[in-house]
Amino acid sequence: MEIVKVGIAELNVVKTPNSIRTSGLGSCVGVVIYDELQKVGGLAHVMLPDSSLAKGGIINSSKFADTAVVDLYNRLIQIGGRQSVFKAKIAGGAQMFNFTNGNEMMRIGPRNVEAVKEVLKKLKVPIIAEDVGGNSGRTIEFFPNTTILTVRTVNQGVKEL
Repeated sequence: MEIVKVGIAELNVVKTPNSIRTSGLGSCVGVVIYDELQKVGGLAHVMLPDSSLAKGGIINSSKFADTAVVDLYNRLIQIGGRQSVFKAKIAGGAQMFNFTNGNEMMRIGPRNVEAVKEVLKKLKVPIIAEDVGGNSGRTIEFFPNTTILTVRTVNQGVKEL
């Protein structure tokens, strides 16, 4: 069994018996899409809600909710996943810092969660479980053979979704 690691603003897909993991989810959101019967799954580590925030020429499509979730969906189809049965689990989207000015742009975590949910809804992928919000960082690992997502939250231990 291999653990495939996904970095910030990256995505990847795995087949059983491998698992897939990302750490450093603060305001970022980890999006897992999977096909239970084919035992395939993928993970995107989304940093920002919308690719229109990109500056300059070439954008990293894995960085933004609106592009990363679609890319992940398509990569899973390429390895044998069937979109008609895709399900999702999400974690992260913490508000890591307190801002007193109420500036909407500073609500990165909650905005990431909203953006991810919107894209999944458009793709007709139901969210089966989530662990979002709060103000602590997370590490997640997904196991396609059991469809369990383990969420390790700073100072709160581990839970299974």
